[in-house]
Amino acid sequence: MTANRAAPVFLLAGGRETKPGTYGKLLARIYRLTGKPRPRIAYLGAANDDDPRFLEFMGPLLDSGGPCDFELAPLAGRKGSAERARRVVDAADLVFVGGGDVERGMHWLHERDLVGCLAKKHAGGAPFFGASAGSIMLCREWVRWRDPDDDATAERFACLGFADVVCDTHCEEDDWEELKALLELQGKGAVGFGIRSGAAIQVSPDGVVEVVAGRVDRLPG
Repeated sequence: MTANRAAPVFLLAGGRETKPGTYGKLLARIYRLTGKPRPRIAYLGAANDDDPRFLEFMGPLLDSGGPCDFELAPLAGRKGSAERARRVVDAADLVFVGGGDVERGMHWLHERDLVGCLAKKHAGGAPFFGASAGSIMLCREWVRWRDPDDDATAERFACLGFADVVCDTHCEEDDWEELKALLELQGKGAVGFGIRSGAAIQVSPDGVVEVVAGRVDRLPG
C-alpha cells in the first residue's frame, strides 16, 4: 500500500480589494514545494462554472508567484469533460481551486466524478491551494439553507476535506455570519477560521494551522 505523503494545504482569502501581488511570496513558496522551476498548475473553476472572466483574473494572481503554466480542468456545462479534467489534474504539479460558489463547485466535482482523482493527487503529495470559495471547498464542510429565509433550514454538507478544518474567507464585514452558523450546527467545541481579505493559512496533514499571510480570526463554536 502506498503511504500517504500529502503536502500542506494553503487556504487564501482573496477578496475584491486584494491585489494579485498580495500573495506573490506565498505562491512562490508553494511552487517551490514541487521542486520544479516552472510548475504546471491544474486550475479548477468549478465554483464559478468555469467562467472565463475568473480565469482571466486568476492569471495575474498565479503569475505573481513566479514562472508557471496553468490550465483549466474543465468541469462545468457542455464544455465540461471528466476525461479531460482528469488528464489536466494528473499532469499537474499542483492544484488550484478558484472562487465562486462552494455548493456549485462541489456539485460539479461530484457530477464529473473528479473527487477520487483529486484525493489521489492530494495523497500523492501534490500541493493544493484555494482562494475564496475554493479554500472552503478544500476544507471539511460548509453550510447551506434549504430555505434562505428560514434559519432553521440550515444544514451542513461535505467538502473535499483535504484541510482538516472549517473556514470562511473575506467576510469579516459580515462578522462571519455563515461560519458562525456552521459552527453552531457542529456544536460545542467546534472551531473555525475566518480568513480576512488578503490573508491565508497553511494546514498541515496533521491538522496544525499556521497563519502565513495577513490576519485570521479564530472563532469558537
